[in-house]
Amino acid sequence: MSDCLFCKIIAGDIPSALVHQDDSLVTFKDIHPQAPLHVLIVPRKHIASLNDLSPDDDALVGSMFRRAAALAKEHGYHERGYRTVFNTNREAGQTVFHIHLHLLAGRGLTWPPG
Repeated sequence: MSDCLFCKIIAGDIPSALVHQDDSLVTFKDIHPQAPLHVLIVPRKHIASLNDLSPDDDALVGSMFRRAAALAKEHGYHERGYRTVFNTNREAGQTVFHIHLHLLAGRGLTWPPG
């Protein structure tokens, strides 16, 4: 999508603090981090929200979670703990309508989130 912020980051039109990229995912640091490690795991394929996923996207979503676990391990948080979050639509806090998985670690995270 031409007006999607994350599509522009993926295309290299907007700079980001890149953490990882492969054929299906781009991972970069959140510009407003809520924890010492706060990265966004974003598929190259534009999907506006979780409501728009199809069964064909199951492997893609699985790869997003596997990438989160790998990054947590690479940064030394896999045993201490980390959180993964999808926000879906405005009331849940989704501000960019291109699915993305937040990975947060490095501080105590309370429950419920809010």
